Amino acid sequence: MFMGGISIWQLLIVFAIIVLLFGTKKLRNIGGDLGSAVKGFKKAIGDDKAADKEVDKEPEQLDQKQQSAEQSTDQSTKTKEKDQA
Repeated sequence: MFMGGISIWQLLIVFAIIVLLFGTKKLRNIGGDLGSAVKGFKKAIGDDKAADKEVDKEPEQLDQKQQSAEQSTDQSTKTKEKDQA
């Protein structure tokens, strides 16, 4: 009546064999390395998303800078016209 699945006992036996072959210290190091690799991957994904958001914001920032430059130019022109009059 075996359904083709892996039972908990089979998993425990495989785990015990792995511990005997590699030892707990080496497995701990492998786990730490794997954890730091996953953290690095997540950080890279987050940095990528932040960079994409910045790229999307750049045209808006340029528009704002152009508008503020135009406003300051308009103000300086008005000031010069008042001085001349």
